Amino acid sequence: MTEPVETRHFIQQMIDADIERGQWGQAGDRSVVTTRFPPEPNGFLHIGHAKAILLNYGLAKEFGGKFNLRFDDTNPAKEEQAFVDSIKHDVQWLGATWDGEVKFASDYFEQMYDWACELIRKGLAYVDEQPVDDIRAQRGSLKEPGKPSPYRDRPIEESLDLFERMKNGEFPNGAMVLRAKIDMSSSNMNLRDPLMYRIVNATHHRTGDTWHIYPMYDWAHGLEDSIEGVTNSLCTLEFEDHRPLYDWFIDAINKDRGPDSPWGEKIHHPRQTEFSRLAISYTNMSKRYMKQLVDEGHVSGWDDPRMITIAGFRRRGYTPKSLQMLAEDVGITKFNALVDMGRVENMIREDLNDRAPRRMVVLDPIKLTITNWGEGGDEDRVEMMAIPNHPQEESYG
Repeated sequence: MTEPVETRHFIQQMIDADIERGQWGQAGDRSVVTTRFPPEPNGFLHIGHAKAILLNYGLAKEFGGKFNLRFDDTNPAKEEQAFVDSIKHDVQWLGATWDGEVKFASDYFEQMYDWACELIRKGLAYVDEQPVDDIRAQRGSLKEPGKPSPYRDRPIEESLDLFERMKNGEFPNGAMVLRAKIDMSSSNMNLRDPLMYRIVNATHHRTGDTWHIYPMYDWAHGLEDSIEGVTNSLCTLEFEDHRPLYDWFIDAINKDRGPDSPWGEKIHHPRQTEFSRLAISYTNMSKRYMKQLVDEGHVSGWDDPRMITIAGFRRRGYTPKSLQMLAEDVGITKFNALVDMGRVENMIREDLNDRAPRRMVVLDPIKLTITNWGEGGDEDRVEMMAIPNHPQEESYG
């Protein structure tokens, strides 16, 4: 009888090939594989996050590499320490353990600021004083090119001065932004001079009032991965069109870098790869929507059993194993598909069926008097019936 052949999904196959050719170091060294889970601490994790956590952790464990937990804390107006704590609890409850200390994007703010100044000096970024609505209107459409900002060619020293003053808190929210200078006629809308920094005069839950500018996701994402030595930056499919920008920012920093360059050595360039997200039929997993339900009192909290959050599933009685089984069952593909809620419920039934002791209970008892019990003079007759605690596991008694 032949042994079943293990089917490896496309990300595993890609990592196998990278290791074989020494993409990240010495050929054959599996321990270099580094993944990460980078949630924003602006709400509780939902069931879709469970798939991402288990994928990233599972790959790091399989290859003997590292798994980082990093909080993308770049929006101080919406983030709270309570969300940080809940996310850490959910990750551990699912059975994942991160390597080293928990990491934060805010740990790298100074380095990211220095790299932004480098791009300005290279002529690859500029400060734009237009209102954000005007910037949005000038982006054009898929059929029409965008219009360049009147500030696109402002002198480098002027942009450097304004950017430093933005950092120091001299301007109100929305007064100006830092933009990358890429291509206003690109077919990829994300490459039409995207924002890198905006002014946010708000208290950060970790850094307090030190910073008055905060990096945009597309600028920060790849740089955080680079700093941490992440090899495989795994995202859901909605970020596929963002990958060229992920690569552009790192390539821009590496422009003119080398052993004898005044800019320094080239920085690490991770590989971004996209996979299908876990979406459940007839549910809305938007954090904005879930926050509205909580804020307006429609549910008792983020962990209400009716919520699609991991904490909500935990209160329903779901086990870590059942969500692990679900993630494995839906698989890793490049195609989005809805998962029926019945399929989710089947996972907890399968898990509990294997190991849950059975109990007999009468929920609404009715007293019965047996009038002919003991006929024939056996008034003290007793009959017992033995019911197994589990239909398959004799060890349960």
